[in-house]
Amino acid sequence: MYRFLVVEDHALVRESMVGLLRQMEEGVSVQECADLENAFDVLDEDSDYDLMLLDLALPGVDGFSGLDILRRRYPAMPVVVVSAFDDPPSVTRAIHLGASGFIPKALNGSELLHAVRHVLEGNIYRPSLPEVARLDKLTPPPPAAGRGVRPEEIGLTERQAQVLDLMVRGLSNRLIAKQLNLSEGTVKIHATAIFKVLGVTSRTQALVAAARYGLEFVSTESDEK
Repeated sequence: MYRFLVVEDHALVRESMVGLLRQMEEGVSVQECADLENAFDVLDEDSDYDLMLLDLALPGVDGFSGLDILRRRYPAMPVVVVSAFDDPPSVTRAIHLGASGFIPKALNGSELLHAVRHVLEGNIYRPSLPEVARLDKLTPPPPAAGRGVRPEEIGLTERQAQVLDLMVRGLSNRLIAKQLNLSEGTVKIHATAIFKVLGVTSRTQALVAAARYGLEFVSTESDEK
């Protein structure tokens, strides 16, 4: 018999998720909480749950910070993020912080249950997102609590972060190549990879995405690849 903990502040969404989970099999137990503080109270009493389904946009706490705290305090309990913020960097960041999956709220009931079963079987669930997303149609993710986002948290390599940092500073590909002792062709390859990670199609959209996620870059120094 499965035991689930659903943490979602919107009552209708929470009730819908609870109802779906109870359809998985006879005897399923579902505990529900409207915020993370209440969830911690529940878990301090009993953390023996098969899976927690966690909304990212909870009141009073940045969802990513909440996820990080959960993974540190209850490392043995699988956590799946359920969120409307299903852009590629948010998905990658959640997995990087230890989530066992990322379920977009746009999924229908059968798809949600499929994702849950996939995680219960010991797998990591990632949604099938389009490789290129229109940035102007994305809802901004929850604001970071007290700090920005490190590039590696959303899947950027160190070199890609250096290139993006210089893009943000307004340097052309030619000047980026000179700064990093690379060829322009190599810079373009890195730029293409950056666009894919951010789910954008142009330099302008990449700059907007970097601002949206509050990316924190280390000082970029000229070096040899």
